[in-house]
Amino acid sequence: MPKILRILNRFNLGGPTYNASYLSRYMPEEFETMLIGGEKDESEASSLHIPEDLGLKPTIIPTMRRELNPGNDYKSYKKIKEIIEEFKPDIVHTHASKAGALGRLAAIHCHIPHLVHTFHGHVFHGYFNPIKSRAYKSIERYLANRCDKIIAISDIQKKELSEDHSICPADKIQVIPLGFDLNRFLVDQNEHRSLFRSSYKLEDKVAIGIIGRLVPIKNHFLFLEGLKWLKNNSKTSFQAFIIGDGEERAHIEELAANLGLTFDSKTNPSVDLIFTSWIKDVSTVLPGLDVVTLTSLNEGTPVSLIEAQAAEKAIVSTNVGGIENVVLPNQSALLNDIGDKEQFSRNLQSLVDDETKRKSLSEAGKDFVFRNFHYDRLIRDTTQLYQQILGKG
Repeated sequence: MPKILRILNRFNLGGPTYNASYLSRYMPEEFETMLIGGEKDESEASSLHIPEDLGLKPTIIPTMRRELNPGNDYKSYKKIKEIIEEFKPDIVHTHASKAGALGRLAAIHCHIPHLVHTFHGHVFHGYFNPIKSRAYKSIERYLANRCDKIIAISDIQKKELSEDHSICPADKIQVIPLGFDLNRFLVDQNEHRSLFRSSYKLEDKVAIGIIGRLVPIKNHFLFLEGLKWLKNNSKTSFQAFIIGDGEERAHIEELAANLGLTFDSKTNPSVDLIFTSWIKDVSTVLPGLDVVTLTSLNEGTPVSLIEAQAAEKAIVSTNVGGIENVVLPNQSALLNDIGDKEQFSRNLQSLVDDETKRKSLSEAGKDFVFRNFHYDRLIRDTTQLYQQILGKG
């Protein structure tokens, strides 16, 4: 029975945790899988409930964290080596940057025969200064050269990795989009909508949401600029929700105040914006929203937009990374360039002011995401890849 060691950056809310958990739980019985990963940051919500709800008991490496720390990173590398030597995997499959670097180095030094790495995004632009970015690219080129396959989660990401950043040749990259349990967004939608809207006393207001970590790369300032535009130009009553938390919370609150936006962290019908912090199950939140936004400077496969379409919500987003592979431009989502805050604001207003247009966009994406982003397809694609690597395909 082939053994797969699956290594995840950390168990925080997001696509990588779902991806690694579904692959660990639902792979065919011919594979034995062990799931390990790092500790979430203090500013993040834990996602351990995702694998645990699937009956998994992942091994946590407390020293493997998001930030660069040579001491902790070396301890994590040593721990991964110990696990490899005990488990003796046939394939080490790493997910995201920190796990990818430490996990692949440990696997190389333990002479593991097959390596696979999934880019769930990348840090080659939007995160670091040019010198650091060049260093990360050099490391990734070396590690990619030692892999059997690199997995990109979108066609656009494949192009970025092979052409824009020259991480490895295109024929070494296989596109396997993420997969999720989208059926949960179809359950009790009316009840969830009623509960969310009554708990926040929304009445007939249009509810606008942005979901994710409060970190610089998510570019929440653009979201706030859009709200300011609405406040000054729209006659439609609205309330916005920032769903998530993180290191930028205080800064975002300061920016909101400077823009003349009122906000609160609890139910308050009189304010423009509510900071909800983390909400464990977004399937109870999305039905209550009318428009979902994303303002990131860089993205791989944004889970929030997949889930929004599964829940039949209209989308306004920046057009970065793999977003064009995740939505139907001008059908389920209105997109704008990163720096075009006026277009973002106009797109947002067009949906807030026009219920018919919202309904049209909200209906278009559902079939698309169920066809392309359900975990059944993820399992089939990954099984086929493993069989090819092991010489059985």
